[in-house]
Order: sequence, then structure tokens, then C-alpha cells
Amino acid sequence: MKINWGTAIVIAFVCFISFIMYFVISMSTNQKYDHDLVVEDYYGQELKFQNDINKEQHAKSLTTDVTWKKTKEGILISFPKNLNYNNIEGKVFLYRPSNKQLDFETPISLSNHNLLIPDNRLLDGRWNIKIDWKYNTKTYLFKENINY
Repeated sequence: MKINWGTAIVIAFVCFISFIMYFVISMSTNQKYDHDLVVEDYYGQELKFQNDINKEQHAKSLTTDVTWKKTKEGILISFPKNLNYNNIEGKVFLYRPSNKQLDFETPISLSNHNLLIPDNRLLDGRWNIKIDWKYNTKTYLFKENINY
């Protein structure tokens, strides 16, 4: 049986459309490819964005900013040494882009200028760290993408 070029083009289009439909349906129904927003309250977070920008500007005005380093025990977060650590309060939020069940938030409670996030709470890979803290009456924000 001989197939002319018009029939071959129609068969190619039908095969291509079938593949695309299979791909779209399997990606939208499979739970493995979940399409959640980054945060549940996305629009509420967007309204607070200018406040975050102001906090980051305050942090840039410090002589030394918050720093972090990876240790055997976990992530060691160091606050500026020229500030009294008893007046520092706030929270540390670690966000895992690949799995929202691993996200967690911890309050800042310091006995010196360092805060340790234990290793058992962290998996290897990419994390977004957000430290929202307050010293006396001024608020600061530190954000960074880290690889643990």
C-alpha cells in the first residue's frame, strides 16, 4: 500500500497532537508534578514587600551584617558583634524550594552572638534562609540562597 504525502502529513499531525495531549494530561494529573505557589498566602506576602525592602536597607546600614557558615553541627548564624545580643529578637525561616514539608521556622534566642540550626533538621541541597530580626526598635532582614 502506498501512502501519498498528504496522508503522511495528516498522520504526522495526529501523532504529534496525541503526544502533546498525553504529555499535558499526565503532567496535570500526576501528583509528582505538583504546581503549588511558593507560599500559601502569596498575595498577602506581596503586599508586605515594601516593608521587606525597608528592612533590607536597614541591614545594609549596619557595619557588619548577619553571616552564616556550615559546620558539623549545622548552620551557625552570627549576628553583629557590636550589638547587644540580649536585645536581638526575631525568627529564622528556612524554605526548601523542592519540598514544602521541610520548611520550618525557629525563633531567635541567643546566649551569645551565634545561633545554631541543628544538622538533623536540614537535608543536603538548596535552602532559602530568611532572618527577620529586630534590635531595639529597628527591624532588619537578611535573605540568602544557600547550599547545605
